[in-house]
Amino acid sequence: MLNRHARGFFTALFTPLARWLLRMGVSPDAVTVIGTAGVVVGALVFFPLGQLFWGTLFITAFIFSDVLDGIMARMQDVKSRWGNFLDSTLDRIADGALFAGLAIWFFTGGADIPIAVAAMLCLVLGMVVSYARAKAESLGFTANVGIAERAERLVSVLVVTGLTGLGLPPVVLLATLVLLALASFITVVQRVLSVRRQAQAEPSPAD
Repeated sequence: MLNRHARGFFTALFTPLARWLLRMGVSPDAVTVIGTAGVVVGALVFFPLGQLFWGTLFITAFIFSDVLDGIMARMQDVKSRWGNFLDSTLDRIADGALFAGLAIWFFTGGADIPIAVAAMLCLVLGMVVSYARAKAESLGFTANVGIAERAERLVSVLVVTGLTGLGLPPVVLLATLVLLALASFITVVQRVLSVRRQAQAEPSPAD
């Protein structure tokens, strides 16, 4: 949902930067790699130290590389399967680092086991959400349904994490992570049922 509504705004916002980077000889793949590295550093360095607000700011500075590299690729009129694969793979690394960083802090110095467990649930279920779609598409099905796509997951967790670093009661972060884990679980079920319906609609080998 957020992807569709925000795409036009962010495309207009980042187009000048994308154009400038291309003139400087920077490739979309380089932006993808640098953006992922920035998110991983922010999540696995700042968060485990308890710097939730500054970690969120650092991550936000790099998280939009996922939009920027796509704009650059379209400007070059390049539809690369390699670029698509790289982008999707590194997205999973970035997402995993984000929730892992939160879990590390709340398992240790943050001393809040429920939040840590909820973060780990979000990590695992988020990966399953992505895997379900990828596996379905590899088998010739579609599974682009669901209420918890990547943009929604990232925006919700980053906003609340940053505010927690500024003094928002941790229970709000816990509630956000629990709701996010629940939404991710529902999305997995939606995708499984969608693929199941498509599989049942296929003609049997005997037909």
